[in-house]
Amino acid sequence: MAAYFIVDIQEITDPQSYAEYSKDVPATIERYGGKFIVRGGAYETIEGDWQSRRLVVVEFDDVEQFKRWYNSPEYSELRKIRFQASSGRAVIVQGA
Repeated sequence: MAAYFIVDIQEITDPQSYAEYSKDVPATIERYGGKFIVRGGAYETIEGDWQSRRLVVVEFDDVEQFKRWYNSPEYSELRKIRFQASSGRAVIVQGA
């Protein structure tokens, strides 16, 4: 079953480092069979008080493939940059 990694970036504290992360991460996602569904872009809050700086949705074949990517040496190093350059939250969700 497909799995969707949803990241809600609430604040970018180091735009230069975050830009480096954003430039380098697509190759790692592709290497593990993932693809971007949403990568930033304009959004409109329809319900509740949702405030986000940047939304990202990445589709993987399944949760196991997501975990291979998320814990891979390639992404682990980039993830450190994201954590240092921004704050937010993330979930993995199974879907159709």
